[in-house]
Amino acid sequence: GSENYGGPVVTASGLLFIGATIFDRKIRAFDSRTGALLWQHLLPYSGTATPITYMAGGKQYVVIATSGSRNPKGPQGSAYVAFALP
Repeated sequence: GSENYGGPVVTASGLLFIGATIFDRKIRAFDSRTGALLWQHLLPYSGTATPITYMAGGKQYVVIATSGSRNPKGPQGSAYVAFALP
């Protein structure tokens, strides 16, 4: 378990994204129907918000705010991190 600062977002196709874990700094995608882990990526800082998803130019994106403020032993800084969905 880990502190959690944010919730999940689910796409129309059933991908569930969550990245609000403080100590492992990962964002993950799950199949909302089966619960299977489909993808994960190490973030530069801890995810501290609910991810958002949006469409631009015919592509779908997922963005999350990250920050080191909640984990004084981890890397310090902040960034928005965006991923394009295939």
